[in-house]
Amino acid sequence: MRAIWYERPGPAREVLQFGERPRPEPAPGEVRVRLLASGVNPADIYRRAGTAYANEWPLIIPNSDGAGLVEALGAGADPALLGQRVWLYNAQRGRPFGTAAEYSCVPADCVHPLPATLPFEIGACLGIPAMTAHRCLFADGPVRGLRVLVSGGGGAVGNYAIQLARWGGAAQVLATASGGWKSEDAAAAGAEQVFDYRAPDCVGRILAATGGAGVDRIVEVDVGGNLAIWGAAIALNGSVIGYASRGGLAPAVPVSAVLMRKNVNLRGVVLNSAPAAARRQAMEEVTRWAAEAPRLHRIAGSYPLADCAAAHEAVEAGGKRGTVVVLPAA
Repeated sequence: MRAIWYERPGPAREVLQFGERPRPEPAPGEVRVRLLASGVNPADIYRRAGTAYANEWPLIIPNSDGAGLVEALGAGADPALLGQRVWLYNAQRGRPFGTAAEYSCVPADCVHPLPATLPFEIGACLGIPAMTAHRCLFADGPVRGLRVLVSGGGGAVGNYAIQLARWGGAAQVLATASGGWKSEDAAAAGAEQVFDYRAPDCVGRILAATGGAGVDRIVEVDVGGNLAIWGAAIALNGSVIGYASRGGLAPAVPVSAVLMRKNVNLRGVVLNSAPAAARRQAMEEVTRWAAEAPRLHRIAGSYPLADCAAAHEAVEAGGKRGTVVVLPAA
């Protein structure tokens, strides 16, 4: 099969190789997927660059998310999956061989049928972004009737979080963004109001929008960098669920004034180590949500497999509008 791989961390153009690798055979409990789309996410970039993870194996095929057709089953895998259109995640989490290839073998629990109405490119966007959004929203229970604030509503995770909050019956969905197309996309996803997180009156405007009560649940893209906002905007007995903290890896959280006196739950989320039952629930509910009505999906760019380095660079550059996709069949 054709594949992209690297044997040491470093810049994409220097370490990513393109060529032929042996087609994998599914182990017990696995399925082999003929990949038609591969999603590129920031975590894939950090792993390849070596900025956040050690090189875990001598040879790594990058990218965790993807979509395609199940064409072979390992012992014990559900026979009903054979021939199915599927989307998948976790291909390169705790495993060396991801989705930047024509084929990948993954545990059957990491694939889910892809509705016929959704293109494979969209299926490749649902893994890390949509499932992280789902986990952040629902880790502390349903959002029906709650006031929700999504930080970074123009990003891939944030945009899905806004849409899923609406789908989940939140009473009020607000967002922060930095203006321009990011604010436009947050509003298009369903945020009632979008606030510029850099504005000095951001917290005041959020509190005014909630009648002074604050928000019950915050999906936070930068726990450290946005501490002043979420610490003031969170309501009594609320939850702040963060999935990144690029603006401050070790923030000084006012434990007594914010967490204890307000009875606030501060939770961190990393998708691949979330409880297996929660990940399965996320796959099922994200699929149902995506199939029920037209949704806002942003493809930031599509690249043939041979240009995977360019896809990684597009994510690395920042400012992407949606998810970058690699097309193994192109």
